Amino acid sequence: MERAVLVPVADGSEEIETVCLIDILRRAGARVVVASVEPRLQITASRGVNLVADSLIEACLGQSFDLIALPGGMPGAERLAQCAPLLSLLQRQKRQQRYFAALCAAPAVVLEPHGLLEGCRATAHPAFVERLSDPSAAANRVVVDGHCVTSRGPGTALEFALVLVELLFGAEKARQVADPLVLP
Repeated sequence: MERAVLVPVADGSEEIETVCLIDILRRAGARVVVASVEPRLQITASRGVNLVADSLIEACLGQSFDLIALPGGMPGAERLAQCAPLLSLLQRQKRQQRYFAALCAAPAVVLEPHGLLEGCRATAHPAFVERLSDPSAAANRVVVDGHCVTSRGPGTALEFALVLVELLFGAEKARQVADPLVLP
């Protein structure tokens, strides 16, 4: 069964998190759409790596996604938080009880200020946990609360992506993707 995933990107998105999400979800068989919130497809990530999106975010407005997964990074998370089309997609995702996920700065910078973490326990990068209205789960590497999934940063990106694979495709598929990665 095909699963559709949106990974929005912006100038300043964190490279490890962005590529890890895209790679792991594609390995699992998801149809991943990488969408730029910038007025162009190519973005320059937080450490100067250039990445090319599949489409602009506006082209995604009429589509339905099983998951929207936000990479962190600064100022990328701020640029995601300022994107009205993305916020509309995220709000619809929450209303329809479909998965939405964010890591690093994105839970605190994108989800929290727009009410998307209301009623959800979450985590974020240690530099941003004070911005969470409920920091009770902040020490966890990955937090799943209903349809909301959050994680801490580049060092948790693989674990985060594999949890997303498990939620979308099941534990067996997550194991199939994880085994060749030679994880500890």
